[in-house]
Amino acid sequence: MVLDREEYIEQAYFFRVLRERLATNLAAQEILENVHEEILSTTRLPYAIQFLATELKHSGMLSSGFAQLPHYFTPFQCFVVRQAEQEGHRFTIQTALLVLERESTYRAGQPEAPPTRPGLFVFQLEALSRNRLGYDEGLSSIAADPFYDEEWRAYVDLVRRQLGAIEFADLVYLRSEMYVRDQRKQKPDYEPPLPPLFGEKEGRIAKANRGRDPLYLFAALQRQLGYPEVPRPRPRDDLGTKVEALQAKLRDLEMRFKLLEAEVRGQVDLSKLGKPELLEGGPEEEGW
Repeated sequence: MVLDREEYIEQAYFFRVLRERLATNLAAQEILENVHEEILSTTRLPYAIQFLATELKHSGMLSSGFAQLPHYFTPFQCFVVRQAEQEGHRFTIQTALLVLERESTYRAGQPEAPPTRPGLFVFQLEALSRNRLGYDEGLSSIAADPFYDEEWRAYVDLVRRQLGAIEFADLVYLRSEMYVRDQRKQKPDYEPPLPPLFGEKEGRIAKANRGRDPLYLFAALQRQLGYPEVPRPRPRDDLGTKVEALQAKLRDLEMRFKLLEAEVRGQVDLSKLGKPELLEGGPEEEGW
């Protein structure tokens, strides 16, 4: 079901607090056991958090708890957390929680600017694209979101099947009011076979971005229409790898200095350098 606005406000707060406290090296179990007390008690989120804490204790997976609360957390939220928990995936739990925080913030919206289906769909699709989460399962989870009606579920399924063969800009433009307007300039009695799902502004932006990188389309929709911005994955900052590279450079410099000193003294021993690769496998080694 679609939740009340106060539920999404508290969800955004929960995802933000969980992300920030995980960054301080607190255990997720410890955070979940206490953070429910900070959540507004008139919402159902405190009960959901307590269930997540229990499920995390038994299974060790946060996504398992999300999956068992389909009446509260959406399939897309469960999918995002599950992808972050996969071993060897560069999509971290901190990035996943930031995606969910911004999604919940957009769902909460404001009375004068409520969330829209086009805005939510574009945000979710860009999250899949930027973080390489997989379109097939990801779009299937989006289609199962109760925020979308039957028309939108059919459209999301079409995007899942056609994305890659047809540009996303075309998929937006062809289902927009802008496309209907362009067609009626040529045929005044034109009626679209399917109702448009995007407005005229979205269609105009999509038309201007045909043949270009879809990330440009996402950025233009954010600038022009206030669509929520998807967090971009940051380059991996691996301190251990940097230290190893620095140590290798120091060893190389040390060897060069030793060669220079030996050359000055006239005591260069080329045998210590090993055989060049170009000479390996030569006549002597092959028994010529």
